[in-house]
Amino acid sequence: MRQHDAEVPDANATYVFAVCRDPDPSSCAGLPGVTHEASVRLLALDSFTAIVQTVRARDFTDEAWQSRLSDQRELERYARAHHDVVSAVAAASPTVPLPMATVYHADERVREALAKETDRFRAALKRIAHHAEWGVKVYAPPAATAATAATAATAATAATDDADRRTGRPVVPTDRGRPAAGAGLAYLERKRGAQRLRERSQEDALRTAEAVDEQVGRLATASRRLRPHPQPSTDRRVQILNATYLVAERRSEELALLTRTLRERTGAEIELSGPWVPYSFVGEV
Repeated sequence: MRQHDAEVPDANATYVFAVCRDPDPSSCAGLPGVTHEASVRLLALDSFTAIVQTVRARDFTDEAWQSRLSDQRELERYARAHHDVVSAVAAASPTVPLPMATVYHADERVREALAKETDRFRAALKRIAHHAEWGVKVYAPPAATAATAATAATAATAATDDADRRTGRPVVPTDRGRPAAGAGLAYLERKRGAQRLRERSQEDALRTAEAVDEQVGRLATASRRLRPHPQPSTDRRVQILNATYLVAERRSEELALLTRTLRERTGAEIELSGPWVPYSFVGEV
């Protein structure tokens, strides 16, 4: 989130949503934007077009935004309004979204500031033209729990006792006060075995993540690895890959087919989301 020149509280300011090339004027018609006091409009630049809206400067001072950051509902409302405008324009033309709360004193200041970024806008628009962003998340199967292991041990003991009864051998109660000979060694072996199993499972999961990333990366124009998202406490899945890919529009069906194939081949849970405006591939502007 960035703010520019919005320190005059009693004046109007210009909020900038995005920069695009040859936008369809109807793409932003009727969109409320971040305020109902003015329409979302096009602002011609030297080489491109900015999507802007006139706002009250006092609503975008540092104090105002600090207050808004503490109000989750209000912050989400602004973020959704910003995204809705960017998405509508991007559906009709290549679009570079600007960070939320990019605000300048007036239209002329917008022209001056964005003119300095002409080369970067040109490169970004060329990169994302006829492309969309897709997200891929891969989850490893949850490791076996102690409860599962205990249940398996109990079932094995019950099966042995049942077999003894069928053969006529007496079932000898376990002496809980004194462990059987070799019990400590057996316990250590079980612990080592469980540790080896966890290590193998982790190695398999990492190999799966790398394989998925490599296969999808071959199809994509560009990719970025992201930090795994923390899972809710009720979700026992382990996220082993969180990545985003810039994919040509003509290859979207190919991507969906590849994802299904990788699910079947690896046995992993793979989530595909998108298409999105390629926020991750426009660079800092």
